[in-house]
Amino acid sequence: MAKKFPLRPAHPERICWGCDKYCPAGATACGNGSDRTPHPAELFGDDWHAWQPPVEGGAAEAASPDVDDPSRDAPVAGGAGPR
Repeated sequence: MAKKFPLRPAHPERICWGCDKYCPAGATACGNGSDRTPHPAELFGDDWHAWQPPVEGGAAEAASPDVDDPSRDAPVAGGAGPR
């Protein structure tokens, strides 16, 4: 069973967060790379766990023009319509 991942560790810079071993920064045993893996709080700030990815059909897609909207091909006032 995996260890519980801490949301706000006291000193995240002292630990490699690349696997469940949580090795000291200077002695990584898992071979995860030549450098330690930083904690998400170091990269994204203390509120990293509250971030939610955008949902399909959300506000960003609602603001984009609809390709199937028939009103986008409506003639423009003044007689210059699409060809």
